[in-house]
Amino acid sequence: MTPREIAEKVVKALDEKKGMDICLIATTQVTVVADYFVIVNGTSNTHVKALADEVEYALSLEGKNATHVEGKATGWILLDYDSVVVHVFTKEARAYYNLEKLWADGEQIDISSLVSAD
Repeated sequence: MTPREIAEKVVKALDEKKGMDICLIATTQVTVVADYFVIVNGTSNTHVKALADEVEYALSLEGKNATHVEGKATGWILLDYDSVVVHVFTKEARAYYNLEKLWADGEQIDISSLVSAD
């Protein structure tokens, strides 16, 4: 899978589990850390864990496993798939860390074709 395909799979998995305010940022032009960042928030710590679990499950079906996972017991779970880094937050943690502002120089990708309209 290409980094873009992985990122799109992540977005779809998060949408299926009702992730809120999903954001996909292409970061290739601004950092060597990853090609894409996916940012999402859940409604509670339980929802955040469920979202992260769904991403791990969906990508494991494609033979992809996170190379690094952080924060399983907090309001921010980071899943590192090398070229794609997934940040799953509670709403409060997302507002506090404000990664969209930090990575504002990255390209915001339109995900409207990947997510449900509700």
